[in-house]
Amino acid sequence: MKKTVKEMVAEANSKITTLTIEQALELYGQENVRFVDIRDVRELYKEGAIPGAMHAPRGMLEFWVDPESPYHRAEFSEEKKFVFFCAAGWRSALATATVQSMGLENVCHIDGGFGAWREAGGKVEEKKPK
Repeated sequence: MKKTVKEMVAEANSKITTLTIEQALELYGQENVRFVDIRDVRELYKEGAIPGAMHAPRGMLEFWVDPESPYHRAEFSEEKKFVFFCAAGWRSALATATVQSMGLENVCHIDGGFGAWREAGGKVEEKKPK
């Protein structure tokens, strides 16, 4: 193996902005900030979600961000700060580096992810299948 996941995450973290949980809590609820949950939908059903966060599953993220993609989501063209998170901060680090390389500039992620959010007492809502 040429590169481990741990090495890939470390490389991504060296190129992106990582928020502490305190910084994320401070940004939460601001009008010009959009929290983006990249976890699998089954994780949302099991663990809950941050109220108001946009769900953008990791498998579709690049397609939703790319304005030339037939799957583009207009939310990613808004003039907002995007705060990505996953369960622990590894997937969101990789995702943040990827979309940053695609040209989405005002993007960062939460160190420790949803787990850190929950542990710090951040708001959580239950999610159920529709």
